Amino acid sequence: MHPESTDVLVIGAGLAGMATALSLPPHLRVTMLSKGPADDCASAWAQGGIAAAQAPDDSIEAHVQDTLIAGAGLCDADAVRRILAQGPAAIDWLLGLGVPFTLDEDGRSLHLTREGGHGARRIAHAADATGRAVHAALLRQCRARPNIRLIEHAAALDLLLAESADAGAPRRCLGARVRVGDGAIIPWEAGHTVLATGGLGQVYAQTTNPDAATGDGVAMAWRAGCQVADMEFVQFHPTALQVDGRAAGLVTEALRGEGAVLRLPGGERFMPAHDSRAELAPRDIVARAIWAEMSRGDLPYVHLDISHRPRAWLDRHFPAVTALCAAHGIDIATQPMPVAPCAHYACGGVRADVDGATGIAGLRAVGEVARTGLHGANRLASNSLLECVVMGRAAARAIAASGDATNAGVLAAPSTPRRAAQASTLSRPAARPAPDAPRAPDTIRAALRRLMQREAGIVRSDQGLAGAAEQIATWRRELPPDADPAKDARWQALRNQLDVCDLIVAAAARRRESRGAHASSDWPAPGNAPGSP
Repeated sequence: MHPESTDVLVIGAGLAGMATALSLPPHLRVTMLSKGPADDCASAWAQGGIAAAQAPDDSIEAHVQDTLIAGAGLCDADAVRRILAQGPAAIDWLLGLGVPFTLDEDGRSLHLTREGGHGARRIAHAADATGRAVHAALLRQCRARPNIRLIEHAAALDLLLAESADAGAPRRCLGARVRVGDGAIIPWEAGHTVLATGGLGQVYAQTTNPDAATGDGVAMAWRAGCQVADMEFVQFHPTALQVDGRAAGLVTEALRGEGAVLRLPGGERFMPAHDSRAELAPRDIVARAIWAEMSRGDLPYVHLDISHRPRAWLDRHFPAVTALCAAHGIDIATQPMPVAPCAHYACGGVRADVDGATGIAGLRAVGEVARTGLHGANRLASNSLLECVVMGRAAARAIAASGDATNAGVLAAPSTPRRAAQASTLSRPAARPAPDAPRAPDTIRAALRRLMQREAGIVRSDQGLAGAAEQIATWRRELPPDADPAKDARWQALRNQLDVCDLIVAAAARRRESRGAHASSDWPAPGNAPGSP
């Protein structure tokens, strides 16, 4: 297959990817890849909103302090300030693109809500389906821009790399190998490549993430030689609706900001016994409290109760949650919602600056795939969409200022790009696997997700993590010789998930303390701990 070329290759069509594409100068050719349908991404599923200090009684510094507290001592304070300072401008930019944020009753100012960990009302939202509204508005803009080419059902397999001719200079990313909808594998050359692949929730059995969230960006970047950090800090959203033992959808944290309380089956509240902020404590605290109560009482879920609010108010402010619950026979105006924590957000990822720069020239990472230090050990609610917008726009400015974005063909000429897949961590066994070894990728993936949920979930143990690492290594050895990620999307997903799970488990095992979203039953207190691998 003949190579394709573009000035900027954006891998991912969520909010971070679209913010990047829309902020690039119109003379640059932009190719944006979506692994599946463009609207099937975590950004579109987000309910709560976008945090930005805008109210008269709020300030950017107050937002900074709330973020630092939630991050449990591991935030990069400079990155926090740089990103949060752009909050009001990010909201204005989204308004200019037609995002229909909910207004106050006066019809002139934004209606701001409050979520756990925030000391003030600062969450701009579009009812309780903010992600869908933001994503739809930006997707319309992308489709209307003649310089942006959106390709759906196109999955990046690995990055194309070239060694620098200068000793000691970093390698350069020249694009990616891409499998398109008909199965063809195309080398896609680019002057600049932007990873905007989102999260990794699908490595867990219970998650609020879409099917595409298999950690592709982190895995590709790691195989290419990028540094990753804070992989142990996987945030579990406290309240996913539970139906027939599975997560049926996210129940926004904004409900608790509006007075919803958590109860045991007998009706007793329990959060005040776990934290003085009760239901408004940061997510990691609320998720662990729910997990503790479920473990103590052998419960499949707890209840979230907002029946003190009138039906008309709920229909107006939380139509998506109301409809989700109604579809499962729950009237939230009169009945509590069965909820339990589910894997939701990766606080760690590819080490990147606020403008997305990684350790490889020509490669940037933006949004959830990136680790800037904004979130530290635990993300503050509604900071993620803000990070997507701010990082995407900053990356676009940096690319435009670099002056070399239109030289994709020239960059590829000096040396032959080597495929990062050549260094894949998928090992090939010296001997044939045992006859009873799991052979189908979907079988291994399902078992891997259950393993991660059990041993690398809300609370971990040294023994459980060691066992998980051993089992992951065993599955690698048992992979059949024909397990080709380039030919089969199932093997591609498994390869990426094995790589990502390795990183999570190794980082969690090294952190001999409990901090933020990482809790260890063997090391229950914060203390001295090594950094992430």
